[in-house]
Amino acid sequence: ALQEYHEGKYPGMKIAAASSADTPTAVKIGRQALKMLEVVPGVTVMDCLIRGHDGQDVNQIGRTPPLSSDKAATHFPRLKEATRISYDKMLFFDDCNWGDHCTNVANRCKEDNGKGVVTYKTPVGLRVQEWQNGMAKYAKERS
Repeated sequence: ALQEYHEGKYPGMKIAAASSADTPTAVKIGRQALKMLEVVPGVTVMDCLIRGHDGQDVNQIGRTPPLSSDKAATHFPRLKEATRISYDKMLFFDDCNWGDHCTNVANRCKEDNGKGVVTYKTPVGLRVQEWQNGMAKYAKERS
């Protein structure tokens, strides 16, 4: 999925991460991994995450203030502010197996028009099929 994004298959799309890594050490490890893992040779996941955001790191990673374990209350409002992208233009993939961030975000992060973040649960991680299914769900809900 990130290879397709990097290759320009989704013009105008911007991506970001919202993670509730539970300790400061986990946040450091997660951020370092994003800077090390390559999507294609020489291009890291972090490179993809900051593309489209004027090179700014808008990712919301962790649970220490101002973030919390409640992504709907902290991560998504901060993403909306940092990116200037309204909730009804967002698609959220979540691999959490011990809570339901998808329902929480979908129910609480809405615009005045009643539309909010489209969510897609990925309990075994974000694989190509989950990416395609989430994109199809977004297209259907926004058509």
